[in-house]
Amino acid sequence: MSEQTPFEKRTQELLEESTARLDGRTLSRLTQARHTALDRLQQPARQWWRSYVPAGAAAAVAVLAVVMWSGNPAVESNLTAQGTSPVEDIELLADADAPDFVDDGEDLEFYEWAAGEVES
Repeated sequence: MSEQTPFEKRTQELLEESTARLDGRTLSRLTQARHTALDRLQQPARQWWRSYVPAGAAAAVAVLAVVMWSGNPAVESNLTAQGTSPVEDIELLADADAPDFVDDGEDLEFYEWAAGEVES
């Protein structure tokens, strides 16, 4: 430890004298307060937003359920007017036996032409 200056020595002496004059009850309360403060420093700070995560997740699930349950009549009538349903589209996308058009590359121009003909 480095050498103390005269000011530091005098300050330490005064502090020790003042604590020597304190009664036992006051010293005990000061020690308890010091230990409580040190314990709080050791505990990780609780993040306030973590307590709201379960409620937010439940609210998101509830909103999603209401949206899926109620549906959008305008979208449903448009889909049925075209003669396809979302279920059919999902079945087409999930079909593992369907040919892979992009990897072949042989008839790519034909498929682009066919898509253009369907759109027009």
